[in-house]
Amino acid sequence: MGDWYWVGVCLGLGVALGIALTGVLGSSRSGLLGAIVLAVAGGAALGLVIDNWDEVVAGGLGGLAGAFGSAPLTRGALRTGGTRAGTATIIGLGALIVAAGAFVPLVGYLQALAAPAVGARLRRRAGRRFAGLRTLARD
Repeated sequence: MGDWYWVGVCLGLGVALGIALTGVLGSSRSGLLGAIVLAVAGGAALGLVIDNWDEVVAGGLGGLAGAFGSAPLTRGALRTGGTRAGTATIIGLGALIVAAGAFVPLVGYLQALAAPAVGARLRRRAGRRFAGLRTLARD
């Protein structure tokens, strides 16, 4: 495997780290900002452990993409009644799946592209309030 493989792995692991940190810390705006900063720094550190500067950049960009991509999901789940612990657990399990997929060739690149796209789609489709069963009540 060439250098392109390890860059993709760092991208995917950065995305997974960004998702996990947003799931744990994303309950407030300051926590979300902290998750973004920690995801970029952690992804860059992972890249440094794996090899050199291109993996560092890829890990940092992956962390940024994962944090921005999962922020609307985390905020939406908490806004509509999800508990912090439950949301963090479910999103953390999703991050583990993303991390495992990062070791498949080319999947890390796709994860880094898909995470912000999914986040933008969720942000665009999110409603302001959860209607719940009020939509069924016709009084």
